[in-house]
Amino acid sequence: MTHAEETYGGPMTGITVTTDGLPDWLAPVVRAAETVAPEQLSRFLPPASGHGRQSAVLILFGESGGGPELLLMERAGSLRSHPGQPAFPGGALDPEDGDPATTGPLRAALREAEEETGLDPSGVQLFGVLPRLYIPVSGFVVTPVLGWWHRPTPVDAVDPAETARVFTVPVADLTDPANRATARHPSGHQGPAFLVESALVWGFTAGVIDRILHFAGWERPWDSSRLVPLDWRA
Repeated sequence: MTHAEETYGGPMTGITVTTDGLPDWLAPVVRAAETVAPEQLSRFLPPASGHGRQSAVLILFGESGGGPELLLMERAGSLRSHPGQPAFPGGALDPEDGDPATTGPLRAALREAEEETGLDPSGVQLFGVLPRLYIPVSGFVVTPVLGWWHRPTPVDAVDPAETARVFTVPVADLTDPANRATARHPSGHQGPAFLVESALVWGFTAGVIDRILHFAGWERPWDSSRLVPLDWRA
């Protein structure tokens, strides 16, 4: 692995972004994070006006007996924003998180992940940040923060009013062509989707996963003509 480190002070002292000590299988993700352009990740980019609510998500990679895996959660069905949708842990920046252009997304990603899943942030190594993206339907400007779960701790839905469940997905399942499809929104919008762990991962989360798999060189040929409606279990 390459060696890069940046340490931030402030309320969450000792927060560091470093690639030191990462498992070799994460090297393609590190390279992708260092080279990918915003428009290569999504056609929805932050408004030039600067409008939008600053937020961050934690894209947390771990490893178990089944190999590399990714942490996801399912949002509570009662939420006003993206109800019932599988997602990365994350949320809006708070004032105490700091500068949205530097330290804020790092602190927000870890804080929100702890609040939503109960994980111990001290067991997470932040190793990269992807370009900021935009979710038009909710007006969020999202900074994806990459993490390595070097010391896993138990996770579960902390507040059922916000989180329905927390689960991990093997990367092998995400790359399996049998689990891939194109989700069709009632509005007509279509985008990549994953049918894993009894869930349909779609929208922003699936789009980011799709691009990570592609630029990390992990993507396997799959049938994008296979359409799945959002109510696929109905």
